[in-house]
Amino acid sequence: MLNINSETICFIITKAREFQAKEEIVIPEVPLSPSENWAMQILADHVDDPCAREVTETVQDLEPDQQAELVALMWLGRGDYDLSEWDTAVKDATESMDDITDPGGYLLAHPLVADFLLDGLDQHGLSCEA
Repeated sequence: MLNINSETICFIITKAREFQAKEEIVIPEVPLSPSENWAMQILADHVDDPCAREVTETVQDLEPDQQAELVALMWLGRGDYDLSEWDTAVKDATESMDDITDPGGYLLAHPLVADFLLDGLDQHGLSCEA
């Protein structure tokens, strides 16, 4: 069960799609080394982008447990976990939050984040359809 309003998730999905639809945005699939802070580099290049700002501000306004759940939802939609492992995914995301200093940036750094979040919602029986 999600502790995040699905409308908030759908807003993040919409803004992530708008942000990543822009031609000048290039996001690496995999960082070259674990020490590279590539998610922050991407946001630094687009600090004035209103879509990126709206996503990061919306995620920052969530409670820490909701931020972790949002990351877990992306992982679920990406196939890292299945719905039966939801509690484990949330636990792992919560433990990862010390390393993920900017959850909004972390999400936007994944090229298919909107699709992953939408798939995660679908697995929970939710959608962004009105």
